Amino acid sequence: MLEVANLSAGYGQIEVLHGLSFQVPKGKVVTLIGSNGAGKTTTMRALSGMIQPRSGSIKLAGREISGLDSHDVARAGLAHSPEGRRVFPTLSVEDNLTLGAFPRLTGSRPKGDVAADRERAYALFPRLKERRLQLAGTLSGGEQQMLAMGRALMLRPDILLLDEPSMGLAPKLVEEVFRIIRQLKEEQVTMLLVEQFAMAALGVADYGYVLENGRIRFQGPAAQLKSDPAVRAAYLGGDH
Repeated sequence: MLEVANLSAGYGQIEVLHGLSFQVPKGKVVTLIGSNGAGKTTTMRALSGMIQPRSGSIKLAGREISGLDSHDVARAGLAHSPEGRRVFPTLSVEDNLTLGAFPRLTGSRPKGDVAADRERAYALFPRLKERRLQLAGTLSGGEQQMLAMGRALMLRPDILLLDEPSMGLAPKLVEEVFRIIRQLKEEQVTMLLVEQFAMAALGVADYGYVLENGRIRFQGPAAQLKSDPAVRAAYLGGDH
């Protein structure tokens, strides 16, 4: 589904990623874990076109998408729920969700039943249905995170990128976010997950990559990484 080869990217004169190569198979959940500054969010931004890679290849379903602008990456079928949520604060919840389907409404992706998918988002996130006419900027942090995820799903993406979905949330809301990720996994939604709670991420993922200073240090089935003494000592010691 998603194939990344020798990806290098950064900001200005600073190179953050140094030749990353990894895959996200169709219907699977893959997680990127690592300490702060390892390059996880930079990877997500490079994949979604928020920053332009310096070199390397990014293929989605066999199509090269490296170097495309974000809107063209979305049209290709990659949806990004970014770190920090980035909802449209002056638009309603319903309008935010509808904008997630914009490529479908403009004919650059198969349209399908947008209204039914919006109802599906409300079923996944009941709080959003209660606040469907409320301005997104007035939602709580947890509700905005749910909205960002729901908006990304409205694309009916081939792959969903989730960047730090639990950041800044209370423990009960973290549990809710992971419940939804597990539900999406059961529906065989292809996902790439970056998450500060590495143990929880490995608990829901099929496969994991551990980033360190912009390079992959470890990789393997999620259950294997979760029990690996070196990984536990370096990255999972303070996780709950």
